[in-house]
Amino acid sequence: MTNAITGVRTVAVPVTDQDRAVEFYVGVLGFDKRLDVPAGRFGGRWVEVAPAGAATSIALVQADESAPAGTDTGIRLTTDDASALREELAARGVEVGELLRWEGVPPMFVLRDADGNGLVVVE
Repeated sequence: MTNAITGVRTVAVPVTDQDRAVEFYVGVLGFDKRLDVPAGRFGGRWVEVAPAGAATSIALVQADESAPAGTDTGIRLTTDDASALREELAARGVEVGELLRWEGVPPMFVLRDADGNGLVVVE
């Protein structure tokens, strides 16, 4: 195939307030803001955030009827120590689920952003 897909650039997370979402992902989770530019003729913005060095970013897109905020995003983030990160985020006021430990599966937990979007953190 000459026109093969070569990667995943970004995944979208619908948010109700892009500034609040940037504060959560950058200020609380420690992501880098990679892009924040006007987009479209309707006054919208294209905002991308990502963990330092990550190949794939998260686009914080304006929620609407077709893509409402407060969803399970299906996004899986990684960490070296799920238990320690879970405790740190909980202490910072982030809504986190219980630490799941299943035989043969890395430890993981769910976190919710300011709009209630669910992301899973996997060790």
